[in-house]
Amino acid sequence: MDQLPVWLTLRGRGVLVVGGGHAATAKARLALAAGAQVTVVAPALAAEAAELAELGQVRHFEREFHADDLTGQTLVYGATGDDMHDAAVADAAHARGVLVNIVDKPALSDFSMPAIVDRSPVVVGISTGGAVPALAVAVRQRIEALLPARLGKLAAFAESFRSTIKAKVTDMPARLRFWQRIVSGPIAEQVLSGREDAARAELMRALNSDASGASVGTVFLVGAGPGDPELLTLRAVRLLQSADVIVYDRLVGTGVLEYARRDAERVFVGKEPTRHPVSQQQINDILVDRARGGLNVVRLKGGDPFIFGRGGEEADHLRAAGVPVQVVPGITAALACAAEAGVPLTHRDVAMEVTFVTGHGRDGNDNEPDWRALARARHTLVVYMGVGHAAEIAGKLTEHGLAASTPVAVIQNGTQPNQRVVGSTLGALGELVVAQKIENPALLIVGEVARAAQTEAVVAQNILRAVAG
Repeated sequence: MDQLPVWLTLRGRGVLVVGGGHAATAKARLALAAGAQVTVVAPALAAEAAELAELGQVRHFEREFHADDLTGQTLVYGATGDDMHDAAVADAAHARGVLVNIVDKPALSDFSMPAIVDRSPVVVGISTGGAVPALAVAVRQRIEALLPARLGKLAAFAESFRSTIKAKVTDMPARLRFWQRIVSGPIAEQVLSGREDAARAELMRALNSDASGASVGTVFLVGAGPGDPELLTLRAVRLLQSADVIVYDRLVGTGVLEYARRDAERVFVGKEPTRHPVSQQQINDILVDRARGGLNVVRLKGGDPFIFGRGGEEADHLRAAGVPVQVVPGITAALACAAEAGVPLTHRDVAMEVTFVTGHGRDGNDNEPDWRALARARHTLVVYMGVGHAAEIAGKLTEHGLAASTPVAVIQNGTQPNQRVVGSTLGALGELVVAQKIENPALLIVGEVARAAQTEAVVAQNILRAVAG
């Protein structure tokens, strides 16, 4: 480690910025954000810096830098853009023992400025010691994407209970364990989701629980998206990294589980259309059992848990059993697979509405969609789990008036490396599924918008055109 990371308190202290351009303004804004009293020395100011001076946020001396400007300053930024002037600022600062940073000149600087992720009061700084600032920015972008937007709210929430928790939980190891439950469990998730009142009530219940420390965990019904792990929501990733138990379906992409906590228990409960080795009741029992054991459970479902994912049934069962449950939406297959295939589900010219239906109902239930209502023009129909009934679905739609020539796109393993997109017409749908050996998971899109599908044939034609061109 070539540099020591420190956090410098600047509130109410002097910071000098030499220069009036964009770089100088950026440094002035950072110092102001830390509560410093900022002085800017420059013969002229760019519009951004001039605005700060006009608002009285910085004091401006309209002239060249003098060494005496360093008097009373905690640190100084040199940002004139002129090598000679910046070197003079560095020399004067070194002579007076004032910390100095010269923009883009690490050899002249006592410290470097990190790339900052600000979730105040949580602040993350990333530095390459001035060697490759662009790399620090790239790392910052990755970290910023992972840190919740309300992380600062969580810090403030936790701070408000510090004295209460200290008085209530006197044993230090027990207090540490309690804090860990707050910052990485369901209470934190409530705060990060904007439900601070619920989090406060949950924290008070935890504080007032019996001495045995017995508690019920929370089950999170989490949408894993259509398969591509990059389509996970940030909240889903966060929960996977903190869950004690992960109960997952067959349709959850293999890369998704790479985000899971390494020591978490993993329970596979996958179903296939004609094979259910783990019944829904058994799944319900697993969720309740783990939660009653005080564990936090992620019930990971392909797509979105509330769109043909039995999430509603599981949520009802958990609530009836007295287990807290939270739902985390995911990108459903209809949206992701259609986008991947280049199909707009709605289009002002040909489709003013879209309907999602399932190709089969509840086990042992013969209820069917209203095919007459679905068989209409300027409408997109997306059928989940319809491959096994493709010919029957096509027959029902044509029987109720939808033209056999209506375009159809079939998307198998959507968004994954082995994705296939084939196109045909409604009248030939049954034969297409058989001839192309389409298997689940697959999605059927019926309607004029399906003409836009980037099918295997279309992609091949485009490649040939590009080669010929």
